[in-house]
Amino acid sequence: MKVIEKQSNSKMCFICGMDNPIGLKAQFYTMEDRSVMTCFRYKKEHQSFPQRVHGGLVGTMLDELGLRAIWAKASEDVFGVTVSMQVKYRKPVPYEKELIGRGIVIKETPLFAIIKSEIYEHDRTLLAEAELKYMKLRVEQIAAGADAHEEMCYHIKDDITEIDF
Repeated sequence: MKVIEKQSNSKMCFICGMDNPIGLKAQFYTMEDRSVMTCFRYKKEHQSFPQRVHGGLVGTMLDELGLRAIWAKASEDVFGVTVSMQVKYRKPVPYEKELIGRGIVIKETPLFAIIKSEIYEHDRTLLAEAELKYMKLRVEQIAAGADAHEEMCYHIKDDITEIDF
């Protein structure tokens, strides 16, 4: 699927923060169908038991894909918070293996968005999925004094123009 644009990265977010020493430093792309996608890998340090990632960290990526799906459909100026998230774990999620994350808005109102997010192996085996409800809020409603442009300051260029999906 064709990449339309690369999304910004933050400083300290566990999923996309470039300054977070224990984070994933995941890169996100707005796709031609207005979904968001990422190719990423968990580290051994993210395990619950040997050979599998902790379920909470799987949920964290599914949650991140939610807001980024809103960005893929609208813009990075739209923010919000998770109101609810229903996760289904289909198969153990491995660490040290390239994975694909995808999120897409399935319903939207001026105040809320419903998103479907998924994590796959490269052979398209579904590992985990979630349905999320986000409430759209201004940044100052989420964190008083926060500056979204200051936190989401990294615009990392690369030559990825397509993700095989």
